[in-house]
Amino acid sequence: MSLRIVVCVKYVPDATGDRHFAEDLTTDRDAVDGLLSELDEYAVEQALQIAENADDAEVTVLTVGPEDASDALRKALSMGADKGVHVEDDDLHGTDAMGTSLVLAKAIEETGYDLVVCGMASTDGTMGVLPALLAERLRVPQVTLLSEVAVADGKVTGRRDGDTATEHLEAALPAVVSVTDQSGEARYPSFKGIMAAKKKPVESLDLDDLDIEAEEVGLEGAWTKVDEAAPRPARTAGTVVKDEGEGGKQLAEFLAGQKFI
Repeated sequence: MSLRIVVCVKYVPDATGDRHFAEDLTTDRDAVDGLLSELDEYAVEQALQIAENADDAEVTVLTVGPEDASDALRKALSMGADKGVHVEDDDLHGTDAMGTSLVLAKAIEETGYDLVVCGMASTDGTMGVLPALLAERLRVPQVTLLSEVAVADGKVTGRRDGDTATEHLEAALPAVVSVTDQSGEARYPSFKGIMAAKKKPVESLDLDDLDIEAEEVGLEGAWTKVDEAAPRPARTAGTVVKDEGEGGKQLAEFLAGQKFI
């Protein structure tokens, strides 16, 4: 029986762009270019490695987002994933992590799965809670923040590296895992992979397909919201210390004044 791997990926604003909030205090995604979240590239890579080491496996990439989010799917497909699923619905605008976990869980159940792989966090929200929320909704084990992951004999195993200890973990399939940016460098799509991605199937779903009411997601259904936002203050000029024999002393006084020493 084929090992069904689903990778959750996110289309995020380019961190090098001028990002800001829209009038409704949601991220203005139209004002900046988007791309596949870098941390999700590690999840795609680990899913592909697991599939390559399995006798029979299929990797599906899943995203929730506007029309442009298909670019994130195509990047993952060009890396080597087999097919994509795109959940797109106007009523999803403003959905928070709780709502996103609901939509993803429903889509994963619709798709079918043995293993769900996520990145450690998104590069825009950086909450890092979605894998745990997803596991709870799917009612399966979670093994998170792995720097090494493998699947064999109906189990997923992995290594979690902490500041003071390393843990070796395992869980029975089906399960949800998340991987860190220490799990291995993501591969670059080849020209052949990019061309092949254009022919790979991408299924489109909306809230009706997943039997989700509009009131459960979006700004109306969000458990969290932004009450207020202000632009980051402009950078001020730094302090220049001219060394005329007292440079070291002045530097020490400055560092002490800033409580760095």
